[in-house]
Order: sequence, then C-alpha cells, then structure tokens
Amino acid sequence: MKTLSIAFCLLVSTVAYAQKLQLNDSAYFETPGVNILVFNSQYNGMFFDEKTAGIELIHHGVRTATGGAVRLQHTPEQWDLVPALTGRKVDRQKNSIETALRYDEFGFNSRITVMAKDNGVEISVFLDKPLPEKLEGKAGFNLEFLPTAYFEKSYLVDGKAGSFPLYPAGSTKIASADHRIPQFAGHTTFDDRERNEFIVPQPLAAGNTIVLAPEDPERLVKIHSTDAALMLFDGRNLAQNGWFIVRSLLPANKTGKVLSWYLEANAIPNWKRAPMIAFSQVGYRPLQEKTAVIELDKNDLPLPSASLFQVTSDGTAVEKLKAETKPWGQYLRYNYVKFDFTAVKEPGLYFIQYGDQKTNVFTIGQDIYKDSWHPTLDVWFPVQMDHMQVNEAYRIWHGVPFLDDALQAPVNHQHFDGYKMGPVTDTKYKPYERIPGLAVGGWFDAGDFDIQTGSHCSAILSFVAAWEKLQLNRDETFIDQATRYVDIHRPDGKPDLLQQIEHGTLNLVAQVKNIGHPVRGIIVPYLHQYHHLGDASTETDNLPYNSSLKPWQSDGRSSGTKDDRWAFTNRSPFLDYHTAAALAAAHRALKGYNDSLSQRCLQYARKLWSENARQTTGSDTGFMAAFRRNSELAAALQLFVATKDEQYASRFKSMIFPALDRSLQFGMAVALQAYPFMDKDYQNKMREYVVKFKTMSDGYNKLNPFGVPMTARGWGGNATIINWAITNYYAHTLFPDIIGAEYIYKGLNYIYGCHPYHNLSFVSAVGTRSKKVTYGINRADFSYIAGGVVPGLLLLQPDFPENKEDWPFLWGENEVVIDICASYIFLSAAVNDLKSK
Repeated sequence: MKTLSIAFCLLVSTVAYAQKLQLNDSAYFETPGVNILVFNSQYNGMFFDEKTAGIELIHHGVRTATGGAVRLQHTPEQWDLVPALTGRKVDRQKNSIETALRYDEFGFNSRITVMAKDNGVEISVFLDKPLPEKLEGKAGFNLEFLPTAYFEKSYLVDGKAGSFPLYPAGSTKIASADHRIPQFAGHTTFDDRERNEFIVPQPLAAGNTIVLAPEDPERLVKIHSTDAALMLFDGRNLAQNGWFIVRSLLPANKTGKVLSWYLEANAIPNWKRAPMIAFSQVGYRPLQEKTAVIELDKNDLPLPSASLFQVTSDGTAVEKLKAETKPWGQYLRYNYVKFDFTAVKEPGLYFIQYGDQKTNVFTIGQDIYKDSWHPTLDVWFPVQMDHMQVNEAYRIWHGVPFLDDALQAPVNHQHFDGYKMGPVTDTKYKPYERIPGLAVGGWFDAGDFDIQTGSHCSAILSFVAAWEKLQLNRDETFIDQATRYVDIHRPDGKPDLLQQIEHGTLNLVAQVKNIGHPVRGIIVPYLHQYHHLGDASTETDNLPYNSSLKPWQSDGRSSGTKDDRWAFTNRSPFLDYHTAAALAAAHRALKGYNDSLSQRCLQYARKLWSENARQTTGSDTGFMAAFRRNSELAAALQLFVATKDEQYASRFKSMIFPALDRSLQFGMAVALQAYPFMDKDYQNKMREYVVKFKTMSDGYNKLNPFGVPMTARGWGGNATIINWAITNYYAHTLFPDIIGAEYIYKGLNYIYGCHPYHNLSFVSAVGTRSKKVTYGINRADFSYIAGGVVPGLLLLQPDFPENKEDWPFLWGENEVVIDICASYIFLSAAVNDLKSK
C-alpha cells in the first residue's frame, strides 16, 4: 500500500484536489465542477434501469456516472431487478443523505448513506439483517461510469495501469442459469439454450483503490475501499448499452456497516462551464426575429455584448453587428442572456461570437426551410417501413421482416415493454392462435421493431394534413407493395407522401378487417428477441408458427419456433376513435390513388365510430378518458370532412368548446383544423379562444428563456413543442392579427438548436451541425438515420437538462419515433410555405 500511496501522490501532484462538497438547496452535493446526486431520481418501475437513477456524478458539466445502488448482478442489464426506494433523508447538519432500498422479491432491505468527507464523499452500505442466502456472492454495491467519458483513457488499480477498451474485449465465463437472479417477471423465453446457461463477465481488474482517467483532470475519479475488493467490469460484454462498472460484493453473515467506499472526483480549480450559444442551425429568414440564447454557468459573469460576423466569399469574417446582451435570469441550473440580431437582414453566411466562444456558421436566406423536411420523408420513413426490403444505393437497411405476423397474445400477461393483456382477448382468436393477414404495411415505431397503432394513427393524420394543406408532391422513393421492395433516392412517378399514407393505412385496415378493431400493438414476445439490433428481417425466422412441429424444426412453409410477434388485442374506445380519425383522413388522401383501399378506410372508420357511439360513456378513466374525448373529437371532424354527414359535425360542436375550456393545449389544434368547415357562429367564437391561447403561449416567455412549452418528464419534450408550433401555424393562417409568424418560428428554432445543453439540431442531417448519434436500429454503431427527430432534452432531477450526443442508448433523449417525425414534416414544410417572411 505504501508504493500505491506514493504513486498516487505523484500522480495527482499536478492536479488540484476537489473542493469540499456541500449539500445545496436542491438536496445534492455540490462544488464547482462536481455534483453528486443521491437518488434525486428513482428507478422506473416500468422500464427498470434507464440509467437515470441512484447515486450519480455530474463531472465538469457532464453526467459521467449513474446507478449507484445495491444491485444483484455484476453488470445489470435493463430488465434485471432494481431496488425500490423506500426512504430518503437529507441531514444538512451532518452534510449527508441516507436512502433505504428494498428488493421485495427477496425481502431484502439495505440502507446507503452518502456523507461529505475530506474532498469527496463516503458511501456506506448498512444491513439490519444478514444478506439472504440466495444473494450471497450476488448482491453488491455498483456505480456505473459512462463508457464514452473514458474511451481512450487509462485506469490504475492498486497502482497497476490499464486502458479502458474502446470495444468490449474482456473475458467471460458460462454459468448455470440456476444461479442467475431472475429478471422482470414479464420476461419469457422460447429458447432453451438461453434458459440453461448465461454469460458472466469477468472483471477487467480488481483491488482496493481504483483511479479512473488519472491523465485527465476533467474525468479523474478515485475510489478506495478498505473492507471489500473493488472490481472493474465492462458491461458491454452482455449488452451494447452497458457501462463500465465499479463493484464490491456485500459480505455474508454481517450486519451494521458492511461496506464503505471513499469516492473523490477531481475538481479543476475555479472551474466554470464554457458558455453555450444556442441558435438555429438551419438559420433564419431575413425578416424573421433572430435571437440567440446564451447559456452560462451560474458562477459566470455575463459579458455586456456579443457580435455577429458575416463570412465573405474570400473567407474574411466581417463584423456586421455588435449589440448588448440582455439578461433573462436563471432556468434550472444555468443563467441565460439573449443576443438579438434581428436587425441583420442581408442574406449570407454568419457566425456569432460571445467572448472567446464562436459558433459554427449558419445561413440567413429566404429559402432556408426549402429542403429541411426532405431527409425525414426521403430516408427516415422508408427505413422504418415494416414488411418491406429497404435499399439505399449500396446499402440494404433491412430485408423483408415479419412475414410470420402475428399470434394472438395470451391473456393476463404483462409485457416487458408496457403492453398488457387482460383476462379476455376481445377477439375470436385463442391465445397463440395465428391471426391472418397482418403481414402488411406499417412502420417500426422506434429503435425496436414493434407496431404501435396509436403512433400510426398520429403519423397518418399528420401526413394527410401535409398532403391536403401543403400539396407535398415530392417523389424520391421507389415503393412497390407487390414485391415488398423500397429503393431510396429512386423516383417512381408517385408522390412519396401518398405512398407512405398507403403503407401505414394498409396495416390499420388489416387490423380492423382481420381482428375487428385496432390493436394496442404488435411486438415480439421475448426479451431475447427484443434486444435485437440491426436487420429486422433476422429477428424472427419469418415462418408462421406451427404447433405440430418441434422448436427449430421447419417444413419450409412454417416452423415450430414460437418466435412470431404477438398482437395485443384488448379493445379501447380511445384507440377505436383514433383509428377512425386516421382512416377517415386517409380515405380522402387515397381517393384517386388507391380507390379500393380508400373505400375500405371509410367503411372501417364508420364501423368503429358507430360501434363506439352506441356507448353512452367510455370505459376509459383518468388520462385515458381525456385521450378518448380528444380522439372522439378528431374522429368526428375527420368523418365530417370526409362525408359531410351532419351527425359528425353535431357531435364535434357539442364537445369542442368544453374540451377547450378543460385544456387549450390539447384541444386547440383540432378546433382550428375544424374552422374552415364550421359555421360563422363557431368561427366567431374561436377568436376568443385564440386570444386565450396567445396569452398562454406568451406565458412561456416567463417560464424559460426559449419561450416554448418545455416539459420535465421521463421523455424529451420535442413532440410537445412541435405540436405547439403547429397549432400556432393553424392559428396564424386564420388569425394573423392575433398570432404572428414568430410563434411558429420560435418552436422550430428550438428544434433546430436554440435549446439548452448544446446547440445541435435535434433533426439528424438537418442544419449545419445536427444529431449524429441517435437511438435507432443502428444505435450499436453510434450512428443515425437521416431525418430522425429525437425526443430532446431529458431533465435529470432536480435541475440538470441533458441530451447526450456521444451515447445513443438513452431512449428518453435519443429514440426517434414515427409520430414526432411525421408532425415535424408537416411543421417544417408549413414554415417553408409561409410567404410573409
């Protein structure tokens, strides 16, 4: 130990030790450059370990560690059991936080205290009862470190050097599954090989003192344990989304304080986060307002001015404007000032400079939005097309998947991805019986390969609005339903938007035709499949299940492998109405393009409406009741526009104004869409609601410096902001004297980079600098699909907004889904269509 101590002293002789940590008013430990959060956020009961809970480290402005807790695996995967937080006490006198954790599955309780000590914290684990025998050699304290924060860096374990692997290459061994701690109870398997054995990663190194990144003052962390060995693991051996993990096993047959770590994260003296200049990466039209929002460390003093430079054709930077910065105040953990450069209207290339911070270039020009929606329609949506082979130049994105769709999901089943079946199927099919006709159309909802029917309905409604209101006739994709083939960048003489409406509608129609109603979703049943990354066509064997065959046996037409996706078929009025709205809208768009499909759309929309209209009250409650009312409104409007039948108009008018009185945010868009089809009394009454909506929207300027409806939930808020901007578009076209175009631009500017944390465009391949790492089917490659719109900022409680660009696996920040992408196409094209500015 003497040699280690001398080596460590020499190592840090040129690095300042952390300043003492103190509990702040937000109940986490803080010193400039280091924040330690202790269960400010809890593990999610639905998705288990989202890597946003437990003891966490924000190190020089970057969250680099998470998941500090008692865990039951060396390298827990997402669906492994997580502890429930049963108590949290903040003791400001002792400068400590105590948490109580419980695993109900084993009746196992533990307490963890985190107390400021010297220049770090002491983390101690207490047991009131000895460790349950089943957990001996399994339960331990884990702290997980973000791999990308430590790539190409080294570590020292008891003075012995090693390097963090860029790609997982550590040792593993096979153990009997009898010794495995069970995963979430909804995890089932069809694969006996998975049942009988499992992989156990072996530590990269072990010792009593671990120093992470000793060469990097921004990432240097020291952990020391006197009563148990520290083990360093690479969690990516089991799952691509795994982190580097430091772990100590809890001892058997002991109570009281059974484990203690000392953790010290280096703090660079007087560290302040560099200013971040938020602006639109796509740029600005000459006449629109142009305001950059500059994000500052709360200990930073604002500079009095900023400058706008134009880059000329010979590469010279010419200062076009120097203007005063105007303080906005504090939002979450940062202070903000604004720089208004609206006065500059000359088209060209520009950048902003604030102190020694300089942005990349952006454009001022009238046509900046002309192509902004193209990548989403040209590339992202084709790649998401289910039941089709998708080609792009020399690349095959995926083969034809899921030709074996689909089996009836079993009753009384809770699926690991949130789907659920009650005690009946609400269909004529028995559990595990094949439902015919479902292997057609649809899009992968997200980075996994399920069909979310509600998202399909929203996407189709956005597409139809774009077709009817904006006449988007772009043709850049070859789509052949007969041969199940898609070729990107190859025109076929047909509008891509119509072809996408057709593709999504085919699956909705198949559901209603073959099942009788739309279903919650269609998804693989087994966690072993759900982990799948890459080509969707290899997630199943593409052969319908045949119970007369043995597992892995095939007759060439079917197989005995029960790997087919399940249809979750419990019926809901919300989904019926939502689907009726989408089908009624699709009926209009497809008329003259695919008349037979168009007629079936209207037939099934009427069917779903009439079957639900006979119910005097909905079976949904709470939030679902609100969703049902909103979807019934949309269905009534779309059916009225499609048929001119007054029964639908009457129902819409009886519901819309009570809906607006309950919530302007959720009712305004459909109310404005109805405006052209309603009478003068309706139109006159809408004016007062638009005035109220403007007042509500103006209130966002006081809530955050970006002036948009930002949300603070477990999923980024970009969908809310896009839908708000779309509502402003409808309001502006009808009431330009009340809602100006700037309300629309403000929402789109946010999406394009004028937002907290960083200034990347949230739309991949749109804008000068945009998201290059997203949660899609190619996330394991740390890549993206052009045109994908990520959810955006995730708020880590209590005050840390985050959107990681170097780590794709945080789905709440980076998972791209179909409804937000479809609404983005409408918004971007609508802004391009604005002629006034």
